[in-house]
Amino acid sequence: QVQLVESGGGLVQPGGSLRLSCAASGFTFSSVVMSWVRQAPGKGREWVSSINSGGGSTSYADSVKGRFTISRDNAKNTLYLQMNSLKPEDTAVYYCARGNKNRYDYWGQGTQVTVSS
Repeated sequence: QVQLVESGGGLVQPGGSLRLSCAASGFTFSSVVMSWVRQAPGKGREWVSSINSGGGSTSYADSVKGRFTISRDNAKNTLYLQMNSLKPEDTAVYYCARGNKNRYDYWGQGTQVTVSS
């Protein structure tokens, strides 16, 4: 069965960095678009970034453009999100999702990112 397991979240000060990982299994990872989505407290889910199957094409929400970088290692079936210059408004649960923006069919359980001094 499809499994997506996120890791790498935590507490970080404003301006800091974190790298999230998502280990995928149960499907042909190298053949699908993957995305990161987040949900802040009291808000709906927000698309963050997507990457095509080969890793050569990426897209970002305006709110994270220039600060976050999505990447993937198809040999390891792993999706990444490098987050730099973190802001308090980046605080959310971050989810790995199979599929393109707003067209996801599987989600992980999420990893908490808290940006606070």
